Amino acid sequence: MRVRPTVGLFWATTAVYVAIGLYLSVGHGYLMGDSLSRVAAARSVMFSRDPHLAAIGFIFTPLTAIAQLPTVFLGQWWVSLTSWGVTGTLMSAPFMAGAVVQMYKIGRDRGVPPWLMWTVTLVFALNPMVLFYGANGMSEAPFLFCACWAARRLIRWCSTDDVHDLVGAGLALGLGYLARYDALAAAGFVTLFVLGVGLFRHGRSGIRGTWRQALLDAVLVALPSALAFLGWAFTSWLITGQALQQFSSTYGNASILEQSGGGAVDPLDAFGYSLAEIFVMGPALPVLLPVVLILALQRRDLEVAASTLLFGSLLLFATYTFVAGQTFPFLRFYFSALPLMALAVYQLAPPRGQLHARRPGPYLHDRPPTRPIRPPIAALAATSMVVSAGVTGVLMLDPQLSVQQFALRAVVFPDRPGPDETAAHARRIVASFQTEREIADYIDSLNLPRGSVLMDTVYGFAVFTATERPDTFVIPSDEDFTGILNRPAENGVRYILAVPNTGRGESDAVNRRFPTLYDDGGDVATLELEIPNTGDNQPTWRLYRVY
Repeated sequence: MRVRPTVGLFWATTAVYVAIGLYLSVGHGYLMGDSLSRVAAARSVMFSRDPHLAAIGFIFTPLTAIAQLPTVFLGQWWVSLTSWGVTGTLMSAPFMAGAVVQMYKIGRDRGVPPWLMWTVTLVFALNPMVLFYGANGMSEAPFLFCACWAARRLIRWCSTDDVHDLVGAGLALGLGYLARYDALAAAGFVTLFVLGVGLFRHGRSGIRGTWRQALLDAVLVALPSALAFLGWAFTSWLITGQALQQFSSTYGNASILEQSGGGAVDPLDAFGYSLAEIFVMGPALPVLLPVVLILALQRRDLEVAASTLLFGSLLLFATYTFVAGQTFPFLRFYFSALPLMALAVYQLAPPRGQLHARRPGPYLHDRPPTRPIRPPIAALAATSMVVSAGVTGVLMLDPQLSVQQFALRAVVFPDRPGPDETAAHARRIVASFQTEREIADYIDSLNLPRGSVLMDTVYGFAVFTATERPDTFVIPSDEDFTGILNRPAENGVRYILAVPNTGRGESDAVNRRFPTLYDDGGDVATLELEIPNTGDNQPTWRLYRVY
């Protein structure tokens, strides 16, 4: 039986990303904190003292944690699945493979030469950032999949006018919101785009008919995102009393920025930095995009406008939030430059062939017969993709441009000479969460009863993912956490895990209840053990015995 190319492509790339993820995590202990915290959220749903679905939390988007629930369930027999973040890898790998498949399908829909389609697809799949984020369990993989899926459906709708394509784009954006909040910006711009196209297409129907039909199209594409936003906010408000915890909670992004001293200071410098990050992700974009836009105007090619607006809105949102001081200088926030560059290579070629549509709309656009892209131009465009991947790979190791990825040098090139301070910093990053695994092992060895250790998961999430006895810990997602925090001794707590009351430690619930506990026990406990941390930007832990 012959296997379809997309099926083979999906499973092959999934296997590659899983292998890389295991190599980084289990092989070298290199884990991303955001990824591991989602593993902890999923584990708290099933195996905390108080397991319930709301334990997943409402500060960050739920998709990455929810998608891990089946594999986290297996962690009750094999704790290494959670302690090494393997469940995160098993989540991100198929999502990133799905993004690769969407990239392949966009090229096929465009009618580009097969060799160019495969070149762009494989170079996209093997781009160093795609390899890394397909492997590390972060939210970038599901978000990129949703963005590429939405782009493909929106591009198709421009030619087919098929309601299925329009609804597909809307569903992809709605699901994308549950992966990253950035999708809301794309949904807004796409809705305006669909409304504008509808007004132009239906312009001969009279003012009333034009607006009615255009608004119907806009509602179809916007509704899934609106429902995702309102549903998530309402559920959060119903359970926690706060609709937008990302902004209002002491654990939210705004608090993290304030406590960590992150965010941009000078808007002009921040704007320049954002442009540099876009270049790192899409080095050929400054050359390709203007050419493609000019060709689109000449051809009256609406497909180019659709993809450029979708991914461009994500880049605009990332740039604006960083310039406004609302986000960190993370390269991954500019990921959309990569698929935008890949689509620009496709769109140098004119659209060829007819698209199959389930239900073609009245404004089905027949593609006129055109000459294929000239081989030298196609070869030059493909070469630009290959070279861009190399440029991205080199700049990923720059600590100024790639603050979250440059530590890969300690894994990929451990013997390469470099500045002593930078190399040591990279090694500390790779060693992050090793101490927390050792703490979990030590506490497990004490054979404590259920609910014996009080801990916040601001920093303690890595301890919670590594323990073989998660119900030993009292954590904030437990409904009785506040009562136990107020009277730990009376509620059977024997130990408290404490972190310094500085930086992000200021949001730690233990520090907010007992501000001096880390220094002197806060009149409720005595120091049992101090554990220096080998990881970068990780706290020195203190284990206090409650009296």
